[in-house]
Amino acid sequence: MNRSLRRTTGLAAIALTATLGLAACGSDDSDGGATDTPTSSAPSSDTMSDSPSEASGAAAQTFGDGCAAVPTSGDGSFDGMATEPVATAASANPLLKTLVAAVTKAGLVDTLNSADGITVFAPTDDAFGKIPKKTLNAVLADKATLTKILTYHVVPGQLSPDDIAGTHKTLEGEKLTVDGSGESFTVGTGKANVICGNIPTANATVYVIDSVLMPGSMS
Repeated sequence: MNRSLRRTTGLAAIALTATLGLAACGSDDSDGGATDTPTSSAPSSDTMSDSPSEASGAAAQTFGDGCAAVPTSGDGSFDGMATEPVATAASANPLLKTLVAAVTKAGLVDTLNSADGITVFAPTDDAFGKIPKKTLNAVLADKATLTKILTYHVVPGQLSPDDIAGTHKTLEGEKLTVDGSGESFTVGTGKANVICGNIPTANATVYVIDSVLMPGSMS
């Protein structure tokens, strides 16, 4: 689907092939011992191939350099997030702690978790770090303003990379424009960059971005 995805998947495949090749060489070296050695190593090879395949299942559709910062296992990994509704999935991801705190303060956890198919543009902790601390604290303390900003990051429907470019109406009510194609996208008038895209959760598709989006009425 995407070149970064293919590169990531390709590297995983190369690593797996190298591992299996070393296992095969070990079997050949002990060939003089018994024919049981290759037979006994075969189930192990199958097990190894199943594990990376399963681990790369949710990651297979993602793209972007920022994806390298996502844990490879556990609840915050791509596989872990894929099984949970979006707010719960984000809570386990180390890149999104400030976003999750903001969503919790705004009382939007249940709203997002119960939504039937949405796309979320999720600012990283570093994105929130670009906002002056005094301003951020003031916004976090103002539920109405915080809700307006956060819902501007959510679009109804689960948009794939093929569908995401264009103008979309947000849950906040205003429209949000996404520009780009392939593996390169910018979001909003402030041109936030998608650094890890097309992350699946149980009820949403997530695009991690490097800046916080502001509704036009607040710009």
